[in-house]
Amino acid sequence: MQLKHLKTLLTPQEGAVKVTCMAWAPNSSRLAVCSVDRVVLLYDEHGERRDKFSTKPIDAKYGKQSYVVKDMAFSPDSTKIAIGQSDNIIFVYRIGEEWGDKKAICNKFVQTSSVTCLLWPAEHAIVFGLVEGKVRLANTQTNKSSTIYGTESAVVSLASNVSGQGILSGHADGTVVRYFFGSGESQGKLFVHPVPPYALAWGANSIMVGGCDRKIVAYGKEGNVLQTFDYSRDRTEKELTTAATSPSGQSVVFGSYNRLRVFNWAPRRGLWDEAKPKEIPNLYTITALAWKKDGSRLCVGTLCGGVEQFDCCLRRSIYKNKFEMTYVGPSQVIVRNLSSGTRVVLKSQYGYEIEEVKIMGSDRYLVAHTSDTLLLGDLLTNKLSEVAWPGSGGNEKFFFENETVCMIFNAGELSLVEYENNQILGSVRTEFMNPHLISVRLNERKQKGVEDNKKLAYLIDLKTIAIVDLSGGYNLGTLNHDSRIDWLELNETGRKLLYRDKKLQLHLYDIESAIKTTLLSFCSYVQWVPGSDVVVAQNRANLCVWYNIDSPESTTMFPLRGDVVDLVRADGKTDVTVSEGIGTSSYTLDEGLIEFGTAVDDGDYDRATAFLETLDLLPETEAMWKTLSKLSLEAGQLHIAERCFAALGDVSTVRFLHQTNTIADQVSQDTGGDGSGHYQVQARLALLDKNFKLAEMYYLEQNATDEAIEMYQQLHMWEECIAVAEAKAHPELDALRLNYYRWLTETSQDEMAGEMKEREGDYQGAISLYLKAGLPAKAARLAISQPDITSSSDVVNRITAALIKGEFFERAGDLYDMIGNKQRALECYRKGNTFRKAVELSRVSFPSEVVRLEEAWGDHLVQQKQMDAAINHFIEAGSSMKAMEAAIAARQWKKAVHLLELQEDQSFGKYYLKIAQHYASVQDYQVAERLFVKGGHIKDAIDMYTLCGRWEEAHKLAEECMSADQVSALYLMFSTLFAAVKQPDLSITMYKKKRLFEDMIRLVARHHPDLLKETHLHLAKELEGEARMVEAEHHYLEAEEWKAAVHMYRAGDMWEEAYRVAKGHGGPGAQKQVAYLWARSLGGEAAVKLLNKFSLTDYAIDFASDNCSFDFAFELARLANKQKVPEIHLKHAMYLEDEGKFQEAESEFIKAGKPKEAVLMYEHNQDWAGAQRVAECHDPDSVGEVLVGQAKSCFDQKDFQKAEAFLLRAQRPQLAVQYYKDAGMWSDAMRLCKEYLPSKLALLQEEYDSEAAKQGPRGTEGLVEQAQKWEQSGEFTRAVECYLRVKESSNAALTEKCWMKAAELSIKFLSRERAAEVVRDVGPCLAKLRKYSTAAELYLNVELVKEAIDVFMEGEEWNKAKRVAKELEPRCAGMEATLVGVDVMAALDMYVERGQWEKCVETASKQNFKILHKYVALYATHLIREGDAQSALSLYVTHGAPPNPQNFNIYKRLFLDLLNLSGGPEGYRMWADLRNLLLLLCENISKSSEANSPSHEEFETMLLIAHYCATRCAAKGMDHISTKLSISLLRHTELLAADKAFYEAGLACRAVGWENMAFIFLNHFLDLADGIDEGTLDTLDHSDFQETDIPFEVPVPSKLHVSEAQREEIRDWVLAVSMDQRVEQVLPRDERDTYEASLLATSTGIRSLPCVITGYPVLRNKMDFKAPGKASNKDDWNKFLMATKTTHSPECQDVLTFISQWCGGLPASSFSFH
Repeated sequence: MQLKHLKTLLTPQEGAVKVTCMAWAPNSSRLAVCSVDRVVLLYDEHGERRDKFSTKPIDAKYGKQSYVVKDMAFSPDSTKIAIGQSDNIIFVYRIGEEWGDKKAICNKFVQTSSVTCLLWPAEHAIVFGLVEGKVRLANTQTNKSSTIYGTESAVVSLASNVSGQGILSGHADGTVVRYFFGSGESQGKLFVHPVPPYALAWGANSIMVGGCDRKIVAYGKEGNVLQTFDYSRDRTEKELTTAATSPSGQSVVFGSYNRLRVFNWAPRRGLWDEAKPKEIPNLYTITALAWKKDGSRLCVGTLCGGVEQFDCCLRRSIYKNKFEMTYVGPSQVIVRNLSSGTRVVLKSQYGYEIEEVKIMGSDRYLVAHTSDTLLLGDLLTNKLSEVAWPGSGGNEKFFFENETVCMIFNAGELSLVEYENNQILGSVRTEFMNPHLISVRLNERKQKGVEDNKKLAYLIDLKTIAIVDLSGGYNLGTLNHDSRIDWLELNETGRKLLYRDKKLQLHLYDIESAIKTTLLSFCSYVQWVPGSDVVVAQNRANLCVWYNIDSPESTTMFPLRGDVVDLVRADGKTDVTVSEGIGTSSYTLDEGLIEFGTAVDDGDYDRATAFLETLDLLPETEAMWKTLSKLSLEAGQLHIAERCFAALGDVSTVRFLHQTNTIADQVSQDTGGDGSGHYQVQARLALLDKNFKLAEMYYLEQNATDEAIEMYQQLHMWEECIAVAEAKAHPELDALRLNYYRWLTETSQDEMAGEMKEREGDYQGAISLYLKAGLPAKAARLAISQPDITSSSDVVNRITAALIKGEFFERAGDLYDMIGNKQRALECYRKGNTFRKAVELSRVSFPSEVVRLEEAWGDHLVQQKQMDAAINHFIEAGSSMKAMEAAIAARQWKKAVHLLELQEDQSFGKYYLKIAQHYASVQDYQVAERLFVKGGHIKDAIDMYTLCGRWEEAHKLAEECMSADQVSALYLMFSTLFAAVKQPDLSITMYKKKRLFEDMIRLVARHHPDLLKETHLHLAKELEGEARMVEAEHHYLEAEEWKAAVHMYRAGDMWEEAYRVAKGHGGPGAQKQVAYLWARSLGGEAAVKLLNKFSLTDYAIDFASDNCSFDFAFELARLANKQKVPEIHLKHAMYLEDEGKFQEAESEFIKAGKPKEAVLMYEHNQDWAGAQRVAECHDPDSVGEVLVGQAKSCFDQKDFQKAEAFLLRAQRPQLAVQYYKDAGMWSDAMRLCKEYLPSKLALLQEEYDSEAAKQGPRGTEGLVEQAQKWEQSGEFTRAVECYLRVKESSNAALTEKCWMKAAELSIKFLSRERAAEVVRDVGPCLAKLRKYSTAAELYLNVELVKEAIDVFMEGEEWNKAKRVAKELEPRCAGMEATLVGVDVMAALDMYVERGQWEKCVETASKQNFKILHKYVALYATHLIREGDAQSALSLYVTHGAPPNPQNFNIYKRLFLDLLNLSGGPEGYRMWADLRNLLLLLCENISKSSEANSPSHEEFETMLLIAHYCATRCAAKGMDHISTKLSISLLRHTELLAADKAFYEAGLACRAVGWENMAFIFLNHFLDLADGIDEGTLDTLDHSDFQETDIPFEVPVPSKLHVSEAQREEIRDWVLAVSMDQRVEQVLPRDERDTYEASLLATSTGIRSLPCVITGYPVLRNKMDFKAPGKASNKDDWNKFLMATKTTHSPECQDVLTFISQWCGGLPASSFSFH
């Protein structure tokens, strides 16, 4: 926080006129100041005094001198001021909102003691402290005050926290009490300060207190001391009188005598940092502080009555030259619009530090990040939001298309933030970031009964839309579509969704009913009309308008002659703008129809009716009448509904409503109330809605039974009518029933009449009616249920005849069975296939028929394909054969086996094979074997086992069921079979299972020799597992795996065998290793004996130590060879050093007698203390080396003082001098040399002079430093010599300064002769630097007049030369005529002043080359300023381009201006001229002193760009070459306009079908265009170009180089391609695994040469040119040559001519042309 004095608001007086209090209004618009004169002065926010008013005493009789204003505070709404006075009262003054408003007292609160301080933290609540120690609260609403808490000591200060929810009170005894208004932290006495806390401040993170002890103490939240700042020893410091906290709570200012102390909270350290105090002499004691609520100003009141205003800020910056950012605190920024002056205070509510503020979205929206939150704001409406936003890496993308909500995309998630809402409105997962694919509606139109309407529609995937209610947080629906969706938008009420797919079909989706409607099969434009539910769309050459979207079939169409581009609704009309080629036209929509929708939404149906009355009855008008009729009925506005149905021609409804309205009007007339609530009206409306039960309820509630009955009779709803009569015991019930029966018979409803007769008990009549109605089954049911009827044979016969005729056989059988005619009943059951009842009947009446019926039943079930059910019936019938076939057909195999085993008939034998084959197929081999054997199919059983590889079962079965000869024949057959079918593997498997390993190996060796080793190894492992070691060894050795055999024996602790195998097959090395392992397994003396036996003791010790088995090595060495122990210690130490165990390694090194190695170990690890300790204890000779090493380390770390001390301790001053020399610290080297090596000082001085001359700029700095030291020590001669030795060509300013210093010193301090010599040396040098006037002044100082005149003439300063010659050198008087005669330059200057540039250049061309190009440069500069860059190019083409550095900026500006020109017909000639000019310039520079300079390289790059552009213009028709050139130009977007380059490259790629590159380039172009709109490319995504040589950091173009229409066309194309899964959206790679157009290979770092034709990297088929670094791809070169031959294009021929000149000739394969 920095304080900068702005102005004095109130001039201080001579004496004590104390400013008692000050306060800023919460809205920052006013400052109130009050001093001991008791007058309140009001200032505006700019510090201008605008108003004042006087305060009043508690009683006028005491006079104005009877009190002092102790404190004051503004109300939260800034319209009132509370004044606390020493005469025991608080007055509240209403000051109004405008300057000059009348001031009036609106509240006063009388107290029992003097008021000392006060706060106004919340509306209607003033907190104040009293001398008697109480802290009280005054309520301005009730005009009453109450005590919050009381103490025994006077209140001396009050402070509130940042939120205003808590207060602190400081008391005269040092007590500080904390109190919270709501539920919060602990409250009460917090701590006791040593002195009265007059200066009390409550920051965001702690409490700071100051007082008369000149100390400032910071306390924690629980009263613990965090920090103490003690100024009691500072004699200039006096008591701390007051304190103020910044609005953010992160800065605190304390006031004392002539001083402001500023403290800033450091969140990372959790402490207060003190800034530099603001010292203000003669300010005297500070008595009041007031901080402006936006944090930008601090006002200071003093004892002498002065008020000073200070600016408070951490830093200030200008953004886009449009906005000023003032950081008044880490968490608070004031953003001011420089043009309008409006300000917005951006503040983190959580106190987080604001990292960066950006202004986006057409300079309207603020975006700022903190560590954990995101701040957003609308500058136009001043709505700010802060939402939780943990670190996201800054990769978010923001969209501001919706004015009420900000859409944020990050990592595949869309988050919505509503402005002025500090919670994220909603988050959903979606990969589609196009705003056209997201629609948000937030309370845009008020609806009846809907308070909060917030809806979101977005894409889940390419074909699925989700609609979400953001208020409730639930999904309203998901819409699946059969094609990709490219646009969607909700209407303003969020009830309907419009969307369009890639086929350009337009669809409407009603969210409530989930009904989807297709509006258009082709739609190129669609939009909701703002403020309505009207839709406007374009269908080819027609404009379609839906004035009532609830009736999508009703469309109004207009013919168009262009394309719709915009829709605007303003000033009471709606216009559709149509582009018609060369111009635009407007189509005005019917505002009345639009108004209808608005009236309906507002519920004003009278206005809607009046509007529809004015329209003809068209389809869209009819739809509106329908909508209005429905709505008016729902709203109970029956007259409007009647008018609507009349307009629709619905006569019956109109008549009904007219009658209803007549009733309602009559009731209104009779009762004087609203007739629409009468029961008859309500019942008729329910009747109209076909809700008959509701109408009945209305009638019966009013006991209007007759009316209800009459209603049902009119509707012919007789059953409901009779039910009402029965419920109410109506006297006309019988008559109603008779009328109902008569009506039924008259209308031929015989069934219902029969049911009525049946209910009345007239069964005969009912049966007759049922039969008449053709319902014999119903008649039979009734006859069966009534035994009396069946006694009549005539009735039964009639019923049964009707039943048989209708093929109701079962019901006829039931009827026959009931009357006892069993035979006829059985026949009917059999005809009707009702076998269950037939069998049950036969068991009782016809037992002999049961078997036949069961078989017939089974046959019937088989016909019905119910095989399972048929089995049991066949069994019951005794038909086993049919039962078996049914079981097999039903695949009831177990039942079939059971049936088969019960049969003794040989004819069933044929089923064994079939069932056995089934069990074999399901691998139930035991059952299959049993069935095969039982059926006599032994061979089939053996075949089954052999096919599944179960040889043992096959062999066992063969031995059991076959003779020996048959078995042998079987194996022979198998072998023959295997051989015949070429399946030796089966034989091998057979031998393996029989464990005939030799035969198995024999077959493997014959048929699979390549698997022989693997087979041996497999058998060896198997035998090893069976503990058959010898056989396993045999197979291991056959497999050439002797190590496995050794390992087998080792695992079995059979070391002799292991040693034998190793010795016999592994060689000496293996033998030794096995012996070592054998010994190690034994350990101790047994191991030594064994190793001595084999003479391997030393080998074992070395082997153990080399393999880190140090314990075993020590054991062997101590028992067998003690001389080896130090060597083992050394190896152990080296091992420990590698492991980082340095203390243990040190011990081992010392035990090994190698302390020097320990010292080197510590030196290597920079542990100098350890190295010195070891050296001092064990190796004193190494102490010096340790000190030297430590000194070298300090030199490397730039700690020169320590390094020098170490070297002096090591008595190596010469080494210190050498280190200083190597570091270029010659002054220190000389100091040390002078002190410790005086004999070598002269030699060192010479070496320094020589080195300084060699080193250039670095040496120059040393010379200057040495010269300054000589100058300070008074050795001016040496200083002059040092200054004269400075000759730094790259830093002319430094050189000039040193030479001038040398001349100045020589003139002041040296002899006249020496000074003249120095000036004669310096003068020419200054002239070379074009410092003619300076050189001339030096000459004149030593009276070298002739030389001064010569210098003036050399610098062409003729007037000065003439004046000097005339005034100072009489001998040169004759030169005046000569000087005056030099008129050429004057003439040229005259031509320039008159603008006669051609004459000027023509005259200059007759002079020397230097003069010519001076005026050519002036002319070119003039042309470029006039915007005529092409004329400037022609000028240089004519006169050449000299390599003068002062011309370089002209050439660069000329190049950039030409880049921004469009090509046109003369495009190639312009690029060719520019290319040739740059080639000439580069050749000239390469011969000058500027060769290989950065400027030279930059012009070479410009030459390359110009060549590519010229070649691209020439290569018309050569699409692939021109496309490659456009892609290669992307390498140079730091010079080219980036948006134009990517646009041209993308179009070229699209034209030749390279859609993947076209998509990436055009997508990047769209990102660039968005960045240009926002004025920054900081948020640009470069992930697609991560491994290419396309630059990331490019300048922001001042404007977009393409039209808006072209941009939208590209946006649509990119959107279409992004939906197309066939296009791979990555850059193609070549054999380098690098992007094919990139010169730099990412994997190897090798940079390829660019092709001179296309700019692509030259990899294979290379063609070299004579000039180094020039090459071409052979294919591209040949294509260009062939095109030149065939087209005879002069441009292509010119390109080849240029390449020949540029590259040192064409390759031998080229051709010549004329």
